[in-house]
Amino acid sequence: MKDKTIDYVLRTTWLAVNKMYNEEAAKFDSTMATGFTLLSIDPEKGTPSTSLGPKMGMEATSLSRILKTMETRGLIERKPNPEDGRGVLIHLTDFGREKRAYSREKVLTFNDTIKKHIPLEKLQSFYEVAEVINELISNKKIYNQKDNILK
Repeated sequence: MKDKTIDYVLRTTWLAVNKMYNEEAAKFDSTMATGFTLLSIDPEKGTPSTSLGPKMGMEATSLSRILKTMETRGLIERKPNPEDGRGVLIHLTDFGREKRAYSREKVLTFNDTIKKHIPLEKLQSFYEVAEVINELISNKKIYNQKDNILK
């Protein structure tokens, strides 16, 4: 992988992880996106629908479709937010909690397996590199917005 660009390595690795999770989820008639959403919802208090998208790094349109499917499948229910009458809280149903536990188990298995094969100091470096990449992107330090203005 020496001659590969950083974005290529990130993309192909993520696609492999995505495929692996989707293959596991398909065994239980689910998807990785559903599992990720289940894990992002507070199982006790519920989660405001407006904070779920940003928490997951997802666009509202995509999340809306996932939530609609999850509601149809009986994984979640929407309830009025008692602290904000205009807002909605997304709560897990008992079935949703069951599927959440399964998703959590799969994520922990993945993490434990990686930790067994990669020394702690290398994992720390990986997290540090990922953090710097995210900071550079979110602070627009890679492509300056001025560069994108047509002349």
